[in-house]
Amino acid sequence: MASTTKLSQQMHRIAAQWPGDPFRPNLQLKVFLESLADHPQLTPQAVRASRTLLNNEIQKKYQLSEKTLRPKAMPLHYVRLVEGYEKSAQGIGRPWWKIFFNVW
Repeated sequence: MASTTKLSQQMHRIAAQWPGDPFRPNLQLKVFLESLADHPQLTPQAVRASRTLLNNEIQKKYQLSEKTLRPKAMPLHYVRLVEGYEKSAQGIGRPWWKIFFNVW
C-alpha cells in the first residue's frame, strides 16, 4: 500500500508541473494525470512514462538533425510553424492579405 501511495504522490507532482494547453482549455492532460494518480492500479511504468514525457527525455535522446529540421524544399517550414503556434497562443492572427497572398 505504501508504494501505491508513493507512486500516487509522484504522479501528482508530475501533473502539477505539466504545462497547460492554451488551445484546449477544457481538455488538459494535467487533469488526466491527476485522475490517473488516484487510480488504484497505478504502475511504476506509468509514472516513469509520464516523467519521461515531462522531461522531454525522448527528444534529448533522439535529436533531430539539421537536415530534418530544415528540409531543402521548405527550409523555414518548422520555424514558421512554431512561430504561428506561439502567436496563435497569444491571440495574434495573420492579416487577411498575408493569408490571401500566402506571405509569411
